[in-house]
Amino acid sequence: MKKFFLLSLFVSMAFATINAQEAKTQEQPADGPKIAFTEQEHNYGTIKKGGDGNCEFVFTNEGNEPLILSNVKASCGCTVPTWTKEPIMPGKTGTIKVRYNTNNVGGFTKTITVTCNAVNAPRTTLKIRGKVE
Repeated sequence: MKKFFLLSLFVSMAFATINAQEAKTQEQPADGPKIAFTEQEHNYGTIKKGGDGNCEFVFTNEGNEPLILSNVKASCGCTVPTWTKEPIMPGKTGTIKVRYNTNNVGGFTKTITVTCNAVNAPRTTLKIRGKVE
């Protein structure tokens, strides 16, 4: 009976220790930079040929280390992105400015691929769409 009691006590303590470790692991946020965009798609609607083809994507570093955008690439040459080159500190914001060539008449959907050191999204795809008359 004494052995059974000790064995039960040992098994109970082992399960309690495992559960405590799992709870502690779930509470701790992942270290590193985290990127969060206010929007990932911009719709120009219908714009005139030669009109304003500029838009801006704003993002925040919600992590605990500096966020660095290593590359921002458009899906074609008619879309030109520029972005914040310096590291974005935790809690700070950065921008990706996109200029679409509105001399191309017709509907368009283009993507911009963002490559960075974020632990939550090392590659993010942004989208622009609209129609040029």
